[in-house]
Amino acid sequence: MFRETLALTLRALRKWVRNPASIMPGLFTSLFYLILFGNSFNPTNLFSSGGSQGSSVLQAAFGGAPTYITYLASGVICIILVFNMAFGGIDLVLDRQLGYLSSLLVAPIPRAAIFLSGVAQNLVKVLLLSVLTFIVALVIPNGLELPSSFSSLAFVGVFGAFIFLGLGLSFIFTALALSVRSIDSLVAIVNFLTLPIMFMSNAFFPPSSFPDWLRTIANLNPVTKANEAARLLLINGSLTSAQLSTYEMDMVYLVGFSALLGVLGYLAARRALRPE
Repeated sequence: MFRETLALTLRALRKWVRNPASIMPGLFTSLFYLILFGNSFNPTNLFSSGGSQGSSVLQAAFGGAPTYITYLASGVICIILVFNMAFGGIDLVLDRQLGYLSSLLVAPIPRAAIFLSGVAQNLVKVLLLSVLTFIVALVIPNGLELPSSFSSLAFVGVFGAFIFLGLGLSFIFTALALSVRSIDSLVAIVNFLTLPIMFMSNAFFPPSSFPDWLRTIANLNPVTKANEAARLLLINGSLTSAQLSTYEMDMVYLVGFSALLGVLGYLAARRALRPE
């Protein structure tokens, strides 16, 4: 099964790399969010005096982030993960419409390989876009400012959170793409799902500013957990024992999230891949 999964994944990635138009929108989306949203909605701009008063807002409400984009960067990466995972299944729907999926279903290929190749290709794509977004956040003016204690191990910890979030999303959205019969249906469903996932999280602002009912939902949102884990490292670098405990709990939550959606996604995909 490993060879079949790898072959199908490489086929999809070759198609993606050979079509720059499919890569650039994701990169430009992250650029727009970081530059436009990061400056237009910067909370320090609410204070005409700026300076120390603006910095105190960040220190008090945004976990000690030196700039708003430092806080926003992980949120933008999570948004890129959510949207690209959601719409990444369009290729699978096209494969069904063009008959390629039907040819796979009659070939001596395990059904699990078809599902896992869809999961793997989407995960690789969004991780590449995530790394590019991280680099963009570092180089733009007033952008991501890493602490002096930020290390390669912290970098791995940051992207570990993104990987488990992306893995869970890839499981469920790949299963969804294999279950629908048209691109219109997929787009309608993911548009309905992605906006609540994005805005009912801490991607843009801390949940402490939300009303009670929304704060409760936001604190259960896996996007919030991934952001919280990543921001602890991006803002602080080395963690205190209390921060490390929070990071570990967030990672356990994300591992459980990806495992649960992996099981649900596989069961849904196996049903969708039955011969018609």
